[in-house]
Amino acid sequence: MRDWENATWASGQAETEVIRRVGEALGRRAIEMTRPNDLILLLAGKGHNGDDVRAAQPHLPERRVELLNVDDPKAALKKFQERQSDFALVIDGLFGVGLDRPLDAGWQELINTVNASHIPILAADVPSGLNANTGDHFGTAIRARVTLTVGAPKEGLLETAAAEFVGRLEVAADVGLIPCPHRPEMDWTLAADFKGFPPPRPVIGHKGTFGHLGIVAGSMGFHGAAVLASRGAQRARPGLITLFAHESVYYPVAVQLQSAMVHPWEANSNLINLLEKFSAILVGPGLAATDLPEEIKTPVRRYWREFQSPMIVDASALDWLTQGAIVKDALRVITPHPGEAARLLRSTVEKVQQHRAEAVRELSRRFGNCWVVLKGHQTLVGRSTGEIFVNSSGNPNLAQGGSGDVLSGYLAGLLAQPLLEPEIGRAIRYAVWQHGATADWLDKHQPNWIIEDLLEHLGMAGNAT
Repeated sequence: MRDWENATWASGQAETEVIRRVGEALGRRAIEMTRPNDLILLLAGKGHNGDDVRAAQPHLPERRVELLNVDDPKAALKKFQERQSDFALVIDGLFGVGLDRPLDAGWQELINTVNASHIPILAADVPSGLNANTGDHFGTAIRARVTLTVGAPKEGLLETAAAEFVGRLEVAADVGLIPCPHRPEMDWTLAADFKGFPPPRPVIGHKGTFGHLGIVAGSMGFHGAAVLASRGAQRARPGLITLFAHESVYYPVAVQLQSAMVHPWEANSNLINLLEKFSAILVGPGLAATDLPEEIKTPVRRYWREFQSPMIVDASALDWLTQGAIVKDALRVITPHPGEAARLLRSTVEKVQQHRAEAVRELSRRFGNCWVVLKGHQTLVGRSTGEIFVNSSGNPNLAQGGSGDVLSGYLAGLLAQPLLEPEIGRAIRYAVWQHGATADWLDKHQPNWIIEDLLEHLGMAGNAT
């Protein structure tokens, strides 16, 4: 980041102009987090983070603003305590990425008191007190609701341990910096990445043009997952969808679906023959019943190794996979949450969460260089080599039963479409981003939304087209 900034100054861009634009970005975000006539406290330290926060003042129309320049944390603490009940938002600019020492008792007390007030906090670039390289803190750190980081995410802000301090991570990218002279292995996904995607459909297209998705899902006690996955797939609009549900749940599944074709899967059915005709298959949602026969697991393993078309494996079916090579050039995708990833790696959730990128790499290596969608806060998409993409959308309200089934269905519905084959990586990232962006839209417009609401609006989140 420092090298990027130095290259920007060397290009002739004025540092004051970048600070002005960062202040403008902070002001815009603060307006979104408050209402007219709210009182906003600007906590500004001596460094450039303080300059960024001070630069937000002209960009807070219809808001009352109090600037607190902090040199002495004890004096600042007293002033904060006198007025804290009046503040609707705190913009934090006490320390930035240059902090490299433990905070003394005075600074810790100030930061802890601000946190304890439960006033929403917007952090400028990095929550004060957090190490932007490691994600650790220097004794304590601001607990932001939103961190608006400058230019690009700092590596430490993506660490699981930092999440409680960072809150929602957003990027102020257009602040006057030159194009980044570095290319890291981690990429931050933005709405603008999907400009013009998915591409327009050909006017002479027909159902066959857009593929036929086969889904194997649903067992006793888990029939809803099959329905949610099928409806998620419908939102991606492949030409046809055929669902194979276990015979024990065929009727409750079939009665809830109209345009998707539903067939019962019986213990003596030959799944190999049934699934040959599809342009992609999804296996896993709702296959958690303990009495599922081996006849369903064996063909899934064979398909994973031999099927030429895309195959997406989710949920309980992840545990059926065998490690090793797959047929050359075949597309494979697994979508584990951290618990499932830990089982596949014979590790622990804690270790997976501490080293999420490494977990993606190792899962891909073990399972035929497949694509891995490691779900959770800032879902990761990647393979054993190449870039790993960090998803920027989504919120904690996605933590509802059925959310993952919707995602796997939507993803499979996209990958079943032959026209998207040239941009497979983009299609996977789009499914993940759109799933999260829809949840973000619902949070703003429909409080207490449920998974059925997610299905209703999936695919409608505003991308950059």
